[in-house]
Amino acid sequence: MKKSEINIRDPFILKENGVYYLYGTRGANFGVKVNGFDVYTSADLEEWSDPIPCFNGEDYAMNAGVSWAPEVHRYQGAYYLFATFTQPNGLRGTYCLRAETPEGPFVPHSKGALTPTDWECLDGTLFVQDGTPYLVFCHEHTQIINGTVCYQRLKPDLTAADGDPVLLFHGDDPFYVPRLPEGEHYVTDGPYLFRFRGRLFMLWSTILAGQYAQCLAEFTDGRLDGRLVHLPPLITDDGGHGMIFEADGVPTLTFHSPNRSGTERPQFLPLAPLMVAVLSKSE
Repeated sequence: MKKSEINIRDPFILKENGVYYLYGTRGANFGVKVNGFDVYTSADLEEWSDPIPCFNGEDYAMNAGVSWAPEVHRYQGAYYLFATFTQPNGLRGTYCLRAETPEGPFVPHSKGALTPTDWECLDGTLFVQDGTPYLVFCHEHTQIINGTVCYQRLKPDLTAADGDPVLLFHGDDPFYVPRLPEGEHYVTDGPYLFRFRGRLFMLWSTILAGQYAQCLAEFTDGRLDGRLVHLPPLITDDGGHGMIFEADGVPTLTFHSPNRSGTERPQFLPLAPLMVAVLSKSE
């Protein structure tokens, strides 16, 4: 099937042995009670396999609510899928699943949610620093109005958190986010860390002027626990929740657009022109 035929949100690509593996939130019903995740495979980013089911949430009583934003990392010889599910207490949280191959099947690995169980959280992403795994995630605006992005150290085996969450920023912190009337919400979602030309950056998403936006921040010390500076957004025309992967050696941004249920498609853009344009505005 063609890329233009794939209806998913929150695309994530893992490349292994010359094969691209594409994961995402099933487009139906905005990812609510969709019973798990699929993976698509490709050699060229244009022609893709039919969806291959890689996790069945119903088998593990994990289809009670959302199944959102799967991302897969190779770590210590296995494949770990991080995704948002509805916890038994009704709040959302990021869980970790495990498989022996990128195609799954994935099975639950973490001891419940990795994020604080009394918080409404989503979109946890793995970042390894100095050999230590961390989860970067969002504390949702649905619970606290002014959403945040936080990080939390994980146990080396990824089964549980290892310490308290650390706040990175609030949704209204960036200089370009307008002040909203009291009670209106500041959205934060989709964090993803990556390096570009030796510098450490983070993608994240919000709503700007009614449009989904792909935002950018930099850790100017090159470390997760260093100084964070907000840069101008990368995408402001209804696209977001992105990540970076290598396509034939070229750093590439993937994100979904438009942000309307049933019409979302994975988009692929070379990263360098976008980054150069943003960095030229801020330096």
